[in-house]
Amino acid sequence: MQAAPERGGALLMVLWLAAALSAIAFSLAASVRAEIEHSSTAADGLRATYLATGAVERGIQWMLWGPDYRLPTGGPRFWEPNQPRMTMSFPSGDALIEMIPESAKLNINRASAEQLERLVMAVSNDPARSRDITAAILDWRGSAARPDFDQFYLSIRPTFRARHASFQEIEELLLVRGMTPELFYGNYVPDLEGRLFATGGLRDCLSVWGSMGPFDINGVSPALMAAQGMTPGAVQAVMEQRRVQPFRNLGEVAARGISAPGMKLGGNVIWTLRATARLRSPDGRPTEVIRTASATIKLLDRRRNLMPLHVLRWYEDAWSQFAVAPAPVPGAIRP
Repeated sequence: MQAAPERGGALLMVLWLAAALSAIAFSLAASVRAEIEHSSTAADGLRATYLATGAVERGIQWMLWGPDYRLPTGGPRFWEPNQPRMTMSFPSGDALIEMIPESAKLNINRASAEQLERLVMAVSNDPARSRDITAAILDWRGSAARPDFDQFYLSIRPTFRARHASFQEIEELLLVRGMTPELFYGNYVPDLEGRLFATGGLRDCLSVWGSMGPFDINGVSPALMAAQGMTPGAVQAVMEQRRVQPFRNLGEVAARGISAPGMKLGGNVIWTLRATARLRSPDGRPTEVIRTASATIKLLDRRRNLMPLHVLRWYEDAWSQFAVAPAPVPGAIRP
């Protein structure tokens, strides 16, 4: 008479054991799937990084070749000096390359307090903050130290001392009191019609290799144009024209009724190339995997210089606020 309960208990134990094993198997399968997806994402990210760095290197080569090679239509085969962007199509994806002349930026080591304050004001839209950051920049690069700034740097973790000498890298700005990543890398503000557009950060306006003006109108950032006295309407008109095609001469600027004080065209030697790459799936559709790489180079006339190219900085992990990671572009030049 006791056999039935024993058989029932054994069956219940088997069912509980089967449920436990099923839970373990489900958990293991979920972990394996997550690891496979993670590995796939990491591999795609690495491929996109290689694509971006390869686009930077190919962009440098195209700039070296310059306008010497022409298409049958007479246009440039690779690049011409006023061209601010290049689109490249590779078998694994597409890349958009920005060519940013450093002479289109203000020299951080030579700029006056008034120039710096106007520029920070154009980026932050905060007068008090602009004055504080300008004072911090002047203290950082100046030999006469202010005790309140030094005390601040010694009170945070990790502690450090201000250089009290010229900026060697623009990234030093991130250490200056009052600076934030949003101010350095850029933010979005509404235009006259309420639409958001990128003003750029101080990274796009200041440089250790920069100029004191005039600035290249095909590469200067909106914030620096505003700091030079251009009206919001003029800045918007310049940006709209640059999206269509670069200005070929300053006469085109005047013909559009744009007042552009402190602007010029060309005459650039040091450039920052920033490539934003997007992978393409096997069926040809663009994926969401995007990476950006960047390099700052000094480019000389290859017909007059034995070593026309000098790589000054290289960033394998950069970020671009202006570049829209491209989808495949019909007719793009394939390297």
